[in-house]
Amino acid sequence: MTVRYTLLARALAGIALAALPGVAPLHAAPARSFEAPPPAVAPSRSLLLQGGQNFRDLGGYKTLDGRTVRWRTLFRSGAMNHLTAADFDYLAKLNLQTVVDLRSTEERAAAPVPWPEKAAPQILVRDYGQGAMGLENVDLAKLTGEGARARMAAIYPGILDNFNDQYRSLFDRLLAADAPLAFNCSAGKDRTGVAAALILTALNVPRETIIEDYLLSNQRFRPDLTTAAADPAMAIWRQVPPEVAKAFMGVDRSYIEGVFRVIDSHPGGAEGYLRDRLGLDHADLLALRKRYTTA
Repeated sequence: MTVRYTLLARALAGIALAALPGVAPLHAAPARSFEAPPPAVAPSRSLLLQGGQNFRDLGGYKTLDGRTVRWRTLFRSGAMNHLTAADFDYLAKLNLQTVVDLRSTEERAAAPVPWPEKAAPQILVRDYGQGAMGLENVDLAKLTGEGARARMAAIYPGILDNFNDQYRSLFDRLLAADAPLAFNCSAGKDRTGVAAALILTALNVPRETIIEDYLLSNQRFRPDLTTAAADPAMAIWRQVPPEVAKAFMGVDRSYIEGVFRVIDSHPGGAEGYLRDRLGLDHADLLALRKRYTTA
């Protein structure tokens, strides 16, 4: 049962794909106030969304210097095409200003998000096609759970390079205070998971906390809310061992640790990586921490 990449990618719905240049804003949002009074009680990490896909708040995490990531300011998510009218109203009340959509051109066309015109945030996208990320001609019948996890772990370091420009754009928006801001891919676990790891690293959140946030996708990702759920390609998962499907559809500590090995091996470690690859100098990091964390 050899499955070519185009078929497998549709079924996975969240695997990162090769990026091409060209960021384009789809909607221009009116200027909105960034500052909001802190809540009296810490909010839930999960938002009250009827059609949310792995949509959650990055707020509340403690940093290494004793600060706390602001609530209701930074959100990570899967595709938002199942959001309801009530969900859009809820996000408008949260003052959502920017969405950085990391999905491919094909993914966005297959699952467009019907943002209400009056409450549409600024949406940033990059047009790119579905290219191979090491999953070409995967023979699922010959994979074990361990082999599938190893294949996914091998893919992850490439996400850093393939989406470097989009991650730069994401940080540009954060530095410009275009927040509250959400960033997403299809499943909200791979491309989005790496983006969240980079943001939390920049905000000085401990590594173990970042990994715990990454692993939450195993609880929050709902394959039934992907466009692939109605795709005949999904039938392939009924023909493979459950541990193989779990490796591709879920997340594993080894996946994100591969990303951190790349970051840590860069000259200057994490700060050197953020500077050289994402254009964030020390002053930028201080500005991000001041804006998105609180004492």
